[in-house]
Amino acid sequence: MMLRMKPPVWMANGTWDYVLGTDKLGRDYLSRLLYGARISLFIGLSAALISGIIGTIMGLLAGYFGGKTDALISYLITTRLAMPVVMIALASASLIGGSLKVVIVLLGCLLWDRFAVVVRAAVQQIRDAEYVASAQALGCSTLRILASEILPNLVGALIVVATLEMAHAILLESALSFLGVGVQPPIPSWGLMIAEGKPYMFFSPWVIAIPGVALMVLVLGINLVGDGLRDLILPDGRN
Repeated sequence: MMLRMKPPVWMANGTWDYVLGTDKLGRDYLSRLLYGARISLFIGLSAALISGIIGTIMGLLAGYFGGKTDALISYLITTRLAMPVVMIALASASLIGGSLKVVIVLLGCLLWDRFAVVVRAAVQQIRDAEYVASAQALGCSTLRILASEILPNLVGALIVVATLEMAHAILLESALSFLGVGVQPPIPSWGLMIAEGKPYMFFSPWVIAIPGVALMVLVLGINLVGDGLRDLILPDGRN
């Protein structure tokens, strides 16, 4: 109990044994912060992957076939965009119960719309291109045309959207964990760490400031990495 709420090293009574201090149970804050980063990245990557697969498939179908298929998928996209993500995630997690797997699947099924919108618009622009028409003239199947001729041209756009949705998923997971319906203790989610530090925020503000700053830096870093990857893969992407 003597190790409870030890301050960070730069504050009075701080020691190098606990660089970022300890929490209310005497656990090292730096260790929990690093482990929480792994949890946040895993959730963000997994949710972006699931939503990317769903959104890309729907966007490809809508953009390539058009007509009733496009109308149906566009209706689903519009319906999804009209729904507040946070409220749906909060209600669903409250009913199902919070856990790591539930949060990943839930966020993956809620964040597909931006992928679908971007892919649909891009496919509509290139579906009449000469190389697509040549593949059709050669008798290539629709699946092969979509996978070999159209999808590779969407990689740059998908990377940018994936980074945005990954950051979005991390923020949503932190919000759900903060409200108690996301990742459950003892897993050190950053949102959960902020929630656990609320009772001490006026006496030991660093207990919520440290995970809050870490969350901000991580989200900003993901967006910057996505921007750099876009420029690397598509040098003329900004144009």
